[in-house]
Amino acid sequence: MATETIPVIDLGPYLAGEAGALDRTAKELRFALTEIGFYFIVNHGVPHEQIRGVFDQVKRVHDLPVERKLAYKINPHGTGYLPMRGNTLRTSTVQSGTKPNLNEAFFVKREMPADHPDVLADRRYRGANRWPSELPGFREIVVGYCDTMEALVKKLVRIYARALDLPANYFDAPFEDCQFSLRMTHYPHQDGPVEDEFGLAPHTDTSFLTLLAPNDVPGLSIRTQAGTWIDAPAIPDAYVVNGGQFLQRWTNDFFLATPHRAINRSGGERYAIPFFCDSNIDWPVAAVPTTVGPDKPPKYPTTYYTDYMAWYQKRNYDVLNAPDLQAAE
Repeated sequence: MATETIPVIDLGPYLAGEAGALDRTAKELRFALTEIGFYFIVNHGVPHEQIRGVFDQVKRVHDLPVERKLAYKINPHGTGYLPMRGNTLRTSTVQSGTKPNLNEAFFVKREMPADHPDVLADRRYRGANRWPSELPGFREIVVGYCDTMEALVKKLVRIYARALDLPANYFDAPFEDCQFSLRMTHYPHQDGPVEDEFGLAPHTDTSFLTLLAPNDVPGLSIRTQAGTWIDAPAIPDAYVVNGGQFLQRWTNDFFLATPHRAINRSGGERYAIPFFCDSNIDWPVAAVPTTVGPDKPPKYPTTYYTDYMAWYQKRNYDVLNAPDLQAAE
């Protein structure tokens, strides 16, 4: 039976190593990801002060003059500044003909040393981050937060494995040196939607999982399996978690990628910091053994991160279609 309430999963017992907690939590996760596709996590171990510190940095970067932000304009690696109305969700299966999204964002991926072979080769999605030189401390705080998120993901994927009736360590290897992207987003206030203008139009994420940091300013809505839209409540210190298109491929559509949207009607500015995480960039993404069989053939071909994201960004990120960036691809 479909639900219209976003479940809350308490990670405390599992993270504390309590006997039986892993499988109990996995059962709750399985329900959440087969019935609604979103859930909250509490007692996740991420310090409140660290979360607030990152929100402070998000405001700092978006307070820069537009001409300074454009000096760090997003590149084909998906790092840097995405201008206001810089993307249109043309690949959305739940919303057609939308206007460009009413938000701006600053993206970072894994911070890698300058002499890393992928950086030296300028490998797609493994390039150097773009750090605003006028914001001392910005890089250190953001990288520290990404490290914390990665550590949490490595604990969460063990719950996903058990929820899929797999050994707890099934995803350990795929998520070693995992591929991630932190999107630091600014949504100005709007009265809409007006003529299909959204802060972020209805869509599904691409990721295996997305961790959206606790936010005092509302704006996120999700579409239930019954087709109704519900607002995600603000639960103190709770992350919102959901799956995306790569999770569908890993699970042969057993787990949901649920449509959601963002509209800022708060009367003020809204900032959001979703952390999108996938397996290692070189790992072949295919349905896990427990989701396929003689009567359940794979619904998707084996997928690689780079190929899929290059297609996705070319369709949706208008700013990447500029001639100078096309030449860089």
